[in-house]
Amino acid sequence: MCECKKPYYITTAIAYTSAKPHIGNTYEIVLADAIARSKRQQGYDVYFQTGTDEHGLKIQQKAEAAGITPQQYVDNVAGEIKRIWDLMNTTYDKFVRTTDPMHKAKVQKIFRKMYEKGDIYKGKYTGKYCTPCESFWTESQLVEGKCPDCGRECVDAEEEAYFFRMSKYADRLMKHIEENPEFIQPESRKNEMINNFLKPGLQDLCVSRSSFTWGVPLDFAPGHVSYVWLDALSNYITFCGYDPDGNHDEQYKKFWPADLHLIGKDIIRFHTIYWPIFLMSMGEELPKQVFGHPWLLVKGDKMSKSLGNVIYADDLVDLFGVDAVRYFVLHEIPFAADDIMTYELIIDRVNSDLANILGNLVNRTIAMNNKYFGGVIQSGDVAGDFDEELKQIALAMPGKVKAKMDELKVADAIDEIFVLLRRANKYIDETTPWILAKNPETLPRLGTVLYNLLEAIRFAAIALEPYLPDTSKRILEQLNVCNGGLESLNAFGGMVAGEKVGTPEILFARLDPVKKMEEINAANEAKNSKNEKKAEKQQKKEEKKHEEPTYPEVIDIDTFFQSKLQVGRVLECTNVPKSKKLLQFRLSFGKDGERTILSGIAQYYPDPAALVGKQIVAITNLAPRKMMGIESHGMILSAVDDEGNLRLASVGEGVADGALLG
Repeated sequence: MCECKKPYYITTAIAYTSAKPHIGNTYEIVLADAIARSKRQQGYDVYFQTGTDEHGLKIQQKAEAAGITPQQYVDNVAGEIKRIWDLMNTTYDKFVRTTDPMHKAKVQKIFRKMYEKGDIYKGKYTGKYCTPCESFWTESQLVEGKCPDCGRECVDAEEEAYFFRMSKYADRLMKHIEENPEFIQPESRKNEMINNFLKPGLQDLCVSRSSFTWGVPLDFAPGHVSYVWLDALSNYITFCGYDPDGNHDEQYKKFWPADLHLIGKDIIRFHTIYWPIFLMSMGEELPKQVFGHPWLLVKGDKMSKSLGNVIYADDLVDLFGVDAVRYFVLHEIPFAADDIMTYELIIDRVNSDLANILGNLVNRTIAMNNKYFGGVIQSGDVAGDFDEELKQIALAMPGKVKAKMDELKVADAIDEIFVLLRRANKYIDETTPWILAKNPETLPRLGTVLYNLLEAIRFAAIALEPYLPDTSKRILEQLNVCNGGLESLNAFGGMVAGEKVGTPEILFARLDPVKKMEEINAANEAKNSKNEKKAEKQQKKEEKKHEEPTYPEVIDIDTFFQSKLQVGRVLECTNVPKSKKLLQFRLSFGKDGERTILSGIAQYYPDPAALVGKQIVAITNLAPRKMMGIESHGMILSAVDDEGNLRLASVGEGVADGALLG
């Protein structure tokens, strides 16, 4: 019989590198982690992929505003996203980035193959564009003149572009959805896609942009970059070993099609309409299931900086700890409906569920075993009332948890574990160990009661591992037992008589709601004050940057001729390492030789190599100046136009390198 583990491939949506992820974004990676850990417990060979989506107009604009290159910008944000994913104790197998050269090369080939197949054609886009969502819309699709997804303003867009023939595969996709009822979950998301998009008829999709440069360039169409969604969605196969030429890696053969794409409900359309159709065009199998999870709301609204209701995962961890935050988001968000998060609700859950039901049970049970039996586990063979019900609930619990997890009802799965924990707490009240301890004749019965409690706790600790991994580990350490996996929960009796339990520790301390809210409010006020000072400093910096320079009304001709203005040809232009602003030019001035000049214009040229070969004007008799360890010999002349575009001073054709101006 084959002992090979069954493969299971789960992905999150790749996080967009426009800003630091808030707790609503972080919920998705924690949810995926719980599912991945659960599948590993069940014996699956799991491949869990997450990462970052790093191209698009929004990224280019943010980088320009920050005065750095798009690559520098996404490097910073991707690092922050990965830090938070790691902080939340998530066990992804692969963290991908769409700026990876391998991915970009594969996307170029995918696009070309679709074009050569006739699924993509060249045209012109005219309509509305939502920059935050990277989405195109027609006038009729707007809601009150705004983006139907995010409710923000759209801008007019008109540019040459390539389009994908969506209608070619619409009937085939509809048939697939009908024949595979689990493909889109929950049911409400499936109905939305069918009724709002498929039945009215799919419009051809714009899949390239020519109005900006930060994207995967099309190798057969200069000036065009792949539209962010074709680039981003392809990550699910490119990093898994897909080869556009058909020479797929063994990993791809093993894990594709993906078992689950876990995504936010706001991008369900891209994953259940565009992505399946792209795969059909490529001749690849479709993922088995796409689950559009609900949102975590604050004050009834989706988190947004503009609303001022953003809460970050690392701030919550500082206040409550990793497992408390994991518990809240996994337990409080229903299967298909949005839910509200408040600090008060988190405090209540920590106190009621984690401190009272779980923490108190573990602490007092181990403390009693230490107090009455010196920590030694008793035989547990003196049966009595209430034992059988506790045992049956424990034995049934793993199967019930699995059934809920198979439906992706994670909150319900956690509830099944807490059914056992609540029953164990009731068992203490029913058996009254403190009374049994007073009579030497009832000590054997006390030993059995404590054995049953310790064993019930062991069951719960192992079952909790996908959701509260650190807490699970700490409980098992206090029990002084190893995590035997789900196989060890097939029979009630895993605790070994004669062994000793460890020292009881507080798992979750009870919180004083009033004092905790005072702490939270003080922390938020300090943070807001810091942000206000930072914003004020940035505003002053921007104002200073745009201040008009002052000049003397007149200068004499001799002063003017003291500046040596020469024509130079760009031989090389690169970003200065560790600098957000500086470009390093190597210029040829003909018979006057070459020189290096640094210029703080990096924000205007995300691709500095494009300047190579151009003739520009520079002042070449300035005193050398050292910046970032590099000596600059001159100053490049430039001006910013009314639209905020920088123009380098240049001359007409036929002027020799090194020619003097004046």
